[in-house]
Amino acid sequence: MDTFLKHIINKHKKTMTPDTQLRFLKRLHRLRINGYSLIDALTVIAWDNELECAAKQIKQALENGYSMEEAMQLVSFHPSITSYLLFARSNQNLEDNLSKCIDMYEYRLQYIQKFQQIIRYPLILCCIFIPLLFILKQSVLPSFLDLYESSPGSSASIVLAMLILDWLGIIFFLSIIAALTFSIFWKFYKPRISIENQIKLYNRLPLFRTYLKLQTSFLFANQFSSLIKTGISFKDILIQMNNQDKQPIICYYANLMKEQLAKGMQLPTLLSQFTFLEKKLTNIFQKNSNTETLEKDLSIYAQILMEEFQRKMLQIITYIQPIFFIIVASFILFIYITLMLPMFQLIKSI
Repeated sequence: MDTFLKHIINKHKKTMTPDTQLRFLKRLHRLRINGYSLIDALTVIAWDNELECAAKQIKQALENGYSMEEAMQLVSFHPSITSYLLFARSNQNLEDNLSKCIDMYEYRLQYIQKFQQIIRYPLILCCIFIPLLFILKQSVLPSFLDLYESSPGSSASIVLAMLILDWLGIIFFLSIIAALTFSIFWKFYKPRISIENQIKLYNRLPLFRTYLKLQTSFLFANQFSSLIKTGISFKDILIQMNNQDKQPIICYYANLMKEQLAKGMQLPTLLSQFTFLEKKLTNIFQKNSNTETLEKDLSIYAQILMEEFQRKMLQIITYIQPIFFIIVASFILFIYITLMLPMFQLIKSI
């Protein structure tokens, strides 16, 4: 039955744009807080022609025993959405998780939009100047070399410019080949690499390490606070976090914590040992013995982490455009010097 359902959904599946996915989430959240059951909410969402197909497919999957995030995964919702809703399986916390998921995904779309706006003009300039440098190397400089061959100083500067362009071209193409090779290698070999070795590799990448630490801490705090609301014990919370496979680092950490708790170790002590969890999580667990207070503190801390993540992402994005303009300006200056310096040297030699 599961295979048959997946086949039917895949056959009629239409890819939803990011904006459409966000609209679907907002519509579902609004209907849920107005008292609609999940099935009734999906029925109402299906009145929208653009959302009809996805709503019907999710409804069909839910009626066949799928969880919410599994149903959304079947209709190709973004992995960040399905991962976030992984633990929103009980109706009592679905609205809260949907609200936080909407905020998170909306922030993500804002980052992408701002990044696209910032990178657009530098990319256009790069697309113009890379062919110009190629023409300069292949046509203009050899002509100048023939023209100034009677002037040793001018010829030497042209030869140096051609050598620099050769090295820049080699570095450029090698960088592209290296990036493509690594991407293909990582896609096919990542499943074969143990999570311990993956964590060691991530820890050696400065910028990515900061991003991953914030993301993992945010997801851990949010998921733990969501599961506390259901009233289950810490042990059962860790079991649920360990049983999911969408967030390998959290799964790995939850498994280690579960094993060490069985040996009598305290949870705050365990949290302090993990590379990709913020130390403040340890302080929160040490401070609170009451589960209700712990749930509130973790929920608030998850919001703080989201705001911190947003601030750092915007900071990184705002640095991109100046860096690109500096590179482009360097190319312009290089072209100017390459063309004008031999001429000045020739004039001096006359």
